Amino acid sequence: MAKQHLRIGVGAGFAGDRWEPAVELVEHGDIDVIAFECLAERTIARETLALHRGEGPGYSPKLEERLRAVLPACAEKGIRVVTNMGAAAPEAAARAACAIAAELDLGDFSCVVLLGDDVREVLSKSPELVLLETGAPLESILPRMASANAYLGADAVAEALANDALVVMTGRVADPSLFVGPMLHAFGWSYNDYAKLAQATAAGHLLECAGQVTGGYFADPGVKDVPGLARLGFPFADVSADGDVVIGKIAEAGGRVDVKTCSEQLLYEVDDPAAYITPDCVLDMGGISLTEVACDRVEVAGARAQPRTPTYKVSVGYFDGYLGTGELSYGGPNAVARARLAGEVVTERLAMRGFEFDDLRTDFIGLDSLHGRAEERPEPYEVRLRVAGRTAHRAAADAVGWEVAALYTNGPSGGAGDYANVREILAVQSVLLPRELAPTRVRIVTQP
Repeated sequence: MAKQHLRIGVGAGFAGDRWEPAVELVEHGDIDVIAFECLAERTIARETLALHRGEGPGYSPKLEERLRAVLPACAEKGIRVVTNMGAAAPEAAARAACAIAAELDLGDFSCVVLLGDDVREVLSKSPELVLLETGAPLESILPRMASANAYLGADAVAEALANDALVVMTGRVADPSLFVGPMLHAFGWSYNDYAKLAQATAAGHLLECAGQVTGGYFADPGVKDVPGLARLGFPFADVSADGDVVIGKIAEAGGRVDVKTCSEQLLYEVDDPAAYITPDCVLDMGGISLTEVACDRVEVAGARAQPRTPTYKVSVGYFDGYLGTGELSYGGPNAVARARLAGEVVTERLAMRGFEFDDLRTDFIGLDSLHGRAEERPEPYEVRLRVAGRTAHRAAADAVGWEVAALYTNGPSGGAGDYANVREILAVQSVLLPRELAPTRVRIVTQP
């Protein structure tokens, strides 16, 4: 029998998020489902590389800590966990979850794995696809491809939830779909009921970044004050079988949920509010109304949607050279002039040594690194030089930090606190892939 009400909470909004608010939700939030959204655009490419290089398990590095923190209460209360922490290795992540459950003596435990997002093999045979960002053919980056993952939708998540397992482990799934899937499963909604899908997608979008909607990214002291920011709570959505949605937080948690916090999150990362494309529908936010129905409770109504597109968006991660950086601080009288001279010296030195860069820039942090130099701005008493070079050559990237560090004794005077770093650039571009080329499947993983 389909449920009439679902309370779904969010346990993480990115890979490095806190886990205390998730524990708070599962212990005191009276929730039915908790979803952990832990994949940014480059995250899965990074984990794919770590897996293939033997430098990591391929799933979220914080998976064990998060699951140890919440699984006991989830098992006791029957709270289901949905998460994309599986990243590039969802089956391995599921096995890790089962091992943790055994370690915690949680009894009969299983994890269902959602597969099908990894489409590297399909893309390798489709060089004619067009990169959305540049219009260039996919073949221009295929030799450097590190990962290719389709943004799966809520139908696949609901299919996984149909299996009797406490945890659903996925790779790439569209952020709102992690939340829409449990609603489809709980209420038995048709995947063609766009009125309800619209409401569900709006709710998922509001929840997906966790503490942002409870005031985290909203906070601006003296302008937009948020109480208890150090103990910021994560939100939940109360959803009815009719598609009614209320966003809230538990009273004990820090933060705030009101029309202002929800309005900012609703428009977060949205190009066209009238056509926000997800794998489940094309959401039209134009008619959405937000109403404060109680303290820290906001009703969401009026979402509309058009049918889903026939394609999945696929994020393609690929190697795009190296980024070398070097930093040094200057303080006291004439600090800016000394920092500027230091930047000129480094730039000249790199040219003298014959290093080539696609882009080489010098920033003065605290002065012009964000918005450029404003002449009316007073000279700061301290400034930090940052030189960054993007290049196809590792030696050139190494040289940036080396030359900055050499300023210590080679001048100008007063530099201190050097920092150097070289990292491989993992760029991401997108293609559209027909849905039928990315079939999904589920697999049950049980305790050994």
